Amino acid sequence: SRLPESIEKGLDILAKLGIELRGHESNLRVCVQETKDLLSVYTDDEILNIRQMTDPTMTKAMQFLGKLEVMASQTMPKLFPHVTQQIIHLSILHGMSPVSPIGFVHLGSCIAKLGDISEGYRYVKLARSLIDRVGSTESAGEVISIGTQVRAYIEPLQAAFEYHNEGYAVSMASGDIIQAALNLVLICSSSLSAGVNLQSMREKSDEVTNFLYERKMLIFVVQMQCFQHCVLKLIGADEKPAYVSAEEVCNILATNSSVTAVYFFQKAYVSFMFRLYDDSKHYT
Repeated sequence: SRLPESIEKGLDILAKLGIELRGHESNLRVCVQETKDLLSVYTDDEILNIRQMTDPTMTKAMQFLGKLEVMASQTMPKLFPHVTQQIIHLSILHGMSPVSPIGFVHLGSCIAKLGDISEGYRYVKLARSLIDRVGSTESAGEVISIGTQVRAYIEPLQAAFEYHNEGYAVSMASGDIIQAALNLVLICSSSLSAGVNLQSMREKSDEVTNFLYERKMLIFVVQMQCFQHCVLKLIGADEKPAYVSAEEVCNILATNSSVTAVYFFQKAYVSFMFRLYDDSKHYT
């Protein structure tokens, strides 16, 4: 994985633009509270009506922060909340840009993770409204993929499929293949909880995994194989997903600790579902 190298280059460029993020690996709860304090003096309507960003240096910095948000969430979780905080701070200070909705949707997600679902839901909806205000859909796929995970706690779970299908469509239209893939993966992962027919799940997971494999998105393929394994066991099929070999899986896990954590969590969860408690304990 070249994510660490990409992040370092991004941090170098941001430093040259006057935004120094190194040494600011902040506690999630602290960052969220500081950001909520910053926004507490504004109503939602006031935030939506903040002027557009016109400073070319800040606009460029926001573009790098938007890309860094996704990468940091995967490999540098301690940096991630500070990136979110910076996006929102610059949006309030210099105006809204096409990247601003990303900051607000991740803030909503973080607030929800800390236990306040209703407050998180508020910022997720605000992020969605900001997409229309900034007049650009380039961040819509990410806003939808992240925001829908919060919306599913408030709205009917079946609505998540509509949101993710929309997220996939706008991501493909804007050329954001990563967010297109993520929305597809999340459609599959939501289908178990929504009670989708198992055979339909199997067909959809095969379709999604093939989409990912053709584009060499092997990290997503590894995650999808965990889902496929669960579906096949529920159906009672004596098959195993065969897109990525065990050796390739080991190589991928060795390069990305975040993917490793998700992979073993999924393995532990599936084992627990099937009452394989020793396996579940092992993967945990």
